[in-house]
Amino acid sequence: MSPDSFLPLSVAAFHILIALAGQDRHGYAIMQEVAARTSGEVRLNAGTLYTTIKRLVEEDLIVEVRPPEGADSSDERRRYYRLTSLGRQVAKAELARLQSIVRVAAATLRAKS
Repeated sequence: MSPDSFLPLSVAAFHILIALAGQDRHGYAIMQEVAARTSGEVRLNAGTLYTTIKRLVEEDLIVEVRPPEGADSSDERRRYYRLTSLGRQVAKAELARLQSIVRVAAATLRAKS
C-alpha cells in the first residue's frame, strides 16, 4: 500500500507517529511527548489517544512491542508501541504534504501583500 493512500492524517495520528519516531513509548509517554513537542498546544486526551493508537495498529503504522530493558514494569496494563517502516514512510509523506501546503500559502500571501 502506498504511503500517500493514508493521507491526510489526523492531527492526533501525525503527532503519535512523530512521538514514536525516536523511540518506543507507552500511551501516557506519547501524550507527554506530544504536549512537550508542541509546548502544550496539542494535548491528546486518553480517548483520542487510544482510539487513534488502535487504528494505527490496525493499519500497521505502529506495532505493540515488549517493554524496553529497564522500563518500569510496575503497571502490567502499560503497552509500548513502535513506529513501523510503513508508519515512518507515512509520517514523511504527511510532512511533505504539509510543507507543500505551507509553501503555497506563503507564496499566495506574499503575492497579495
